[in-house]
Amino acid sequence: MKPLEGIKILEFSTMVTASFAAMMLADQGADVIKVEPIDLGDPMRYLGSAKGGISALFANCNRGKRSLRIDLKSDAGRETIEKLASESDVLLTNYRPGVMDSLGLGSEHLRSLNPRLIVGAVSGFGTEGPHRNAPAYDPIIQAQAGFAAVQGQGKDAPEFFQTLMCDKVTAYTICQAVTTALFARERSGEGQHIDLSMMDAGLYFLFPDGFMHETLLDDDADQQAPLSELLYQLSETKDGAITASAATAAQQVGLLTAIDRLELFADERFNSIESLMANVDAFRTEVAKGVAAFDTDELLEQLHANDVPAAKPLDYDEVFAHEQYAANDSVDIADHPRLGSMRRVKPPARFASNRLTPASDSPAHGEHTVEILAELGHSPADIDAMIATGAAQPHES
Repeated sequence: MKPLEGIKILEFSTMVTASFAAMMLADQGADVIKVEPIDLGDPMRYLGSAKGGISALFANCNRGKRSLRIDLKSDAGRETIEKLASESDVLLTNYRPGVMDSLGLGSEHLRSLNPRLIVGAVSGFGTEGPHRNAPAYDPIIQAQAGFAAVQGQGKDAPEFFQTLMCDKVTAYTICQAVTTALFARERSGEGQHIDLSMMDAGLYFLFPDGFMHETLLDDDADQQAPLSELLYQLSETKDGAITASAATAAQQVGLLTAIDRLELFADERFNSIESLMANVDAFRTEVAKGVAAFDTDELLEQLHANDVPAAKPLDYDEVFAHEQYAANDSVDIADHPRLGSMRRVKPPARFASNRLTPASDSPAHGEHTVEILAELGHSPADIDAMIATGAAQPHES
């Protein structure tokens, strides 16, 4: 039994944040109904690599869900959502503030129908302030929360993380908040409303190390360089590159032993923590000279033998071939009815030492409309009438 079996979640979203969050909860056993507009549904369906009318990005954020294709502006559509909310545990949305209220499906209204309902509302910038209604995508939040500044340290200009960093950080954060609210409900019997902005989630995630040098405000604080300037370095070998993180004195000894440069400890520039920090660029230069004398695999073997954390940067194919992923049973290949053979990464958390299997295939647009309406007690004639009037639509094969 998966840990969230018996929990029902309604998802109202476009793009990544709420979709990815709801998929993580589906992988943990929740029954997730993805409520999609009549016309095109979630636009993420059409972005990037695709087959059979479903993109890989959509599939990677939406497995384990059922798709309900419905017109939220119709009376029948709103009534359907009210019925679903009345028997659901969680509602997740990343619509802009006020959109659900404008549809007559706001948090206060739905929780009046079901006081146990937990509403998780994700926005770009929050529900107050001058940017509350501004559109937000990942690069916008990366820029405004400091990610581009951190990534660009030591370079000529800010740089982006080349992944949907803030979308996914926010997804993890809302998942944690939702499961906390579910736990609180076990004590109180009451649901609640959760607000979370991508901007706040991004800064909270980045702050411990990214703003370490901006935390201590007194004039006598000993400000040091950000950790990113110390840890995130690639050193060239004869045939490639490695990264090694020697964070302790023992690891520094191991690093210098591996590259045959123990004499650097006798250099007055590096023989104490204070002098090393003051001359860190010079120290890196000397270490780089040592690293350059070795082949990558030879040096990695010596670093590991000296208990120094080290790795070489892997390309896409090498990632999946890594022996540790095989040992962890992290990835599998499955057949999707529309996408064909596809690689899946399994949920990372193990419960009772068991690896969770990925939830069922990502749905086609409106694939479960008829099934969900029938579960709500609609007769076949009622369902046909909703389809005829455009209030709901099944998947168009």
